[in-house]
Amino acid sequence: MSVPTGETIPIVVEFSGGLEMLFADQKRLDVQLPVLDTQGQPATVGFLISHLCATAMSDGRKDLFVLEADHLRPGILVLINDADWELEGEEAYEVQRGDNILFVSTLHGG
Repeated sequence: MSVPTGETIPIVVEFSGGLEMLFADQKRLDVQLPVLDTQGQPATVGFLISHLCATAMSDGRKDLFVLEADHLRPGILVLINDADWELEGEEAYEVQRGDNILFVSTLHGG
């Protein structure tokens, strides 16, 4: 099946636990994620993380969200449609139309 260039998947991305400060204090983003990643493969949560860093992150402290190679930083809980992403395949989960993906920082200052 051929996918037209520019086709997107509408999803909702939410941030909590302080992560919203990295995204202009927005707790919710309506995202149009490209259907295919840069390698021509179906869009995954791993690609979404890179896409958010490149297009939505307003704070220069990217290291508070990801480590090298845009892998999510430990201490960030991810829920895909209210289920722990570990049950869904973590970064390999293929994003679907209408998904709700929540990123929650479990690290709190004191």
